[in-house]
Amino acid sequence: MPRIAGVDIPNDKKIEFSLRYVQGIGAATAKQLVSMTRISPDVKVKDLSDEDVSKINQLIEQNFSVEGELRRSVSDSVKRLVDIGSYRGTRHKKGLPARGQRTRHNARTRRGKKQTVGGMRRVLQKT
Repeated sequence: MPRIAGVDIPNDKKIEFSLRYVQGIGAATAKQLVSMTRISPDVKVKDLSDEDVSKINQLIEQNFSVEGELRRSVSDSVKRLVDIGSYRGTRHKKGLPARGQRTRHNARTRRGKKQTVGGMRRVLQKT
């Protein structure tokens, strides 16, 4: 398995799809990388030469922020919003959606498992 940007990418997939395993590289960026390096998009990763892998690594280093650098910049941005006390920052702090989605019926991904409020009443039994 070749390492690209510190990530082991799968051998048995085409290069375009394997590059997507690196955080920060999506479909459009993967296509762009393949065209910039002039590698056939139909080539599987196991058939790539070491030269091709190093070309891709160099292009990613020079032109894109991926993996650790990208995660750091995103977390710094969120931390900045929380520190200045903006609306989006308070939403991040509370673990709620920050981009205007409704929370009355949806947003289970952000809010977590449903917590039942009320309705837990004991029924008295006759003895």
